[in-house]
Amino acid sequence: MRKVNFTLLALVAVSLLAAPLALGQGGNPPASTKESGQTSGKGMTAVEQTGKGKGGNVEQQIAALSDQAVQAYLKGDTSFFEKYLADDYTAIYASGRLWTKTQEIEDLKAGTRKFEAIDVQERKISNYGNTSVVTQLFSMKGAISGKPFSGDFRCTRVWVKQKGNWKLVAFQVTRVAPPSQ
Repeated sequence: MRKVNFTLLALVAVSLLAAPLALGQGGNPPASTKESGQTSGKGMTAVEQTGKGKGGNVEQQIAALSDQAVQAYLKGDTSFFEKYLADDYTAIYASGRLWTKTQEIEDLKAGTRKFEAIDVQERKISNYGNTSVVTQLFSMKGAISGKPFSGDFRCTRVWVKQKGNWKLVAFQVTRVAPPSQ
């Protein structure tokens, strides 16, 4: 009988110790899912929650912001760029042209660049205090000034935390050369 009581006591103790750990693992569920269509009641997806810097570690926040940037390009949504591009933002595109924040937003509003697909194949995030560097390999399809394009590209994005908010300060993209034969 004493062995049974000790075993029962040990099981209760382990379950009491494990309960807080198990409850803390879930995090916030996404606001809605394709499968269920249900919301968490938070009104934001997990990407939006971490992207606003209110949750997750730096790598998760930057990954979420990178995903949001892709979605904003696909939708032609300039509000993301108005919010997250630093005032002194510069971009260097595959053509070698240099763009500012204003040019980036005006170009998207005008529909000069339209993206049909952006498929991120690789992503590496390196953090340096209040600076984070993202390198990506992706396939992209779209049109610039009505001329279709597609191909594989590598890009670098530099994010800096300014006054508690992540801002994109630099972007550079290069077309990946086809393999030599």
